[in-house]
Amino acid sequence: MKKIRALIIDDERLARDELRLMLNEFHEINIIGEAANADQAERMISDLRPDVIFLDIQMPVRSGFDLLESLSVTPLIVFITAYETFALKAFDVSAIDYLMKPLREERLKKAVSEIKSRFKEAGNDHLFVKDKGQYHLIKWSEVHLVESLDNYVRIYFGYKNILFKSSLNQLEEKLDNSTFFRIARAQLVNLNYIESIKQEENSLSVELKSGQHFPVSIRQAVKLKKLYNQNK
Repeated sequence: MKKIRALIIDDERLARDELRLMLNEFHEINIIGEAANADQAERMISDLRPDVIFLDIQMPVRSGFDLLESLSVTPLIVFITAYETFALKAFDVSAIDYLMKPLREERLKKAVSEIKSRFKEAGNDHLFVKDKGQYHLIKWSEVHLVESLDNYVRIYFGYKNILFKSSLNQLEEKLDNSTFFRIARAQLVNLNYIESIKQEENSLSVELKSGQHFPVSIRQAVKLKKLYNQNK
């Protein structure tokens, strides 16, 4: 199993140091950064795309919950806090665990075990996003189209779609390139949802099982036909 990329978010340096030392005992965890406040964490989550965040709740200016409200794509969450009073709210946002300070090794071990289980089960075939105040776990295997709209992307799955702030490039890095293919600058399609490929005089177009049609860029046409035939 590949290493799980973790970000530590806590305004107290000593708390970050302690958690880092404890997490270093777990070879499955790769700490990719630390943030001392919600603003810094928001930027790092956008840039680094961690798999899991270890998040303090009570921080100056913006709390851990305020941070989560600002995210459209959310990693797995483990809360680390000195306050019991936020426990119910923590699980409303689908947190994996709620650990009390001072940290105990056995509780952290249990949390890491649950992270590993979730990560192994889902792998890269999921996306955790917020839409209209609700969090959704979407399986990439159910997504037939990802479309870029300026600084946002819209993903289509079943008869639904969700718009959130991200870039097509960031999502493409996480996807299996034998299943998802970028047919043009603004569209990624799931090859398993292609109904047909139509060859015209000087162009190529695809029809998805949803009934949507899209032109294929000239430079991508040959690659698409080859991949599509391999997946049939």
